[in-house]
Amino acid sequence: MSQDINNNIDGQQPNDYAPPTPSPKNNNIRILVAIIVILLISNIYFIVQLNKTKDQRDLAQTEFNIADSTRSAVESDYNAALVRLDELMSQNSVLDSALQDKNSEVAKLRKQIDAIIKNKNATAAELGKAKRLIAQLNGKVQTYEERIAMLESDNMRLDKINEILSEERNALAEEREELYKLGSVLHASNIRMMPIDIKRGGKKIRETEKAKRVDILRVMFDIDENRITEESVREVQLVITAPNGTTLSNAAHGSGVTTLDNGDELNYTIAKLIHLKKNEAVNDIIVDWQQDSNYEAGTYTINIYQGGFKIGGGDVVLK
Repeated sequence: MSQDINNNIDGQQPNDYAPPTPSPKNNNIRILVAIIVILLISNIYFIVQLNKTKDQRDLAQTEFNIADSTRSAVESDYNAALVRLDELMSQNSVLDSALQDKNSEVAKLRKQIDAIIKNKNATAAELGKAKRLIAQLNGKVQTYEERIAMLESDNMRLDKINEILSEERNALAEEREELYKLGSVLHASNIRMMPIDIKRGGKKIRETEKAKRVDILRVMFDIDENRITEESVREVQLVITAPNGTTLSNAAHGSGVTTLDNGDELNYTIAKLIHLKKNEAVNDIIVDWQQDSNYEAGTYTINIYQGGFKIGGGDVVLK
């Protein structure tokens, strides 16, 4: 018995002992677990890859949207700049010609911008360049706008100055014309009134002071030399006023109406055309007035007018 105990102590088993054998059911469970783990890992991998693909697609769409938005903004800014430019060109023909020149800075800027805008595959860098070029174009446009505004302001000042100068010139012209008009007015001197008595048959005439014998009132006067007046024919109007203050008048004998320099109308008795020569006086001008009715006794006044001005006067007394 002690020997058996010793054999057990030495680790020896009895001849009839064997290790336990795994059952088929446990093996199936392990295989199933392994498959599940593999499927989980595969799903996780596919999910991660799918998320990466979605992120990349979203990023690409975002970049596309940004690029498209940038292009739209560039095109909008460019169109706005072109509108301002067209307005400037329509306002100034000289500026229009300058801007149409292919060698102008504006033309060169437009050419570069057009090339980028027309390129549908333009990169963000190229669109950025287009924005900078548009900014330069707007700067040019603003410079032209300021220049035109300055020119318009200068033109307004010049127009005002020209208006003032024109008014002054017109005033001087009117003043010279008035001075010439005044200077060219004739002056009558040596005015005489001679009451004439005509005998029967008209063969003999004599001067008389008797009112009842007067047939004609003869007015005689001289026109002094005038250094301004050129050789011409001038009309003078004679106004003969009766003792009762009325103007002797008869349309059949040449009476009429004239206008004075101040605008008033004047009824005259008779008019006379006078032939003038430059720098020469005209002497002994005779104007006869004959009326159908008898002359009244009293003082008769004669005033002579030319060009709207009174140029002389006198009187005669009939008894």
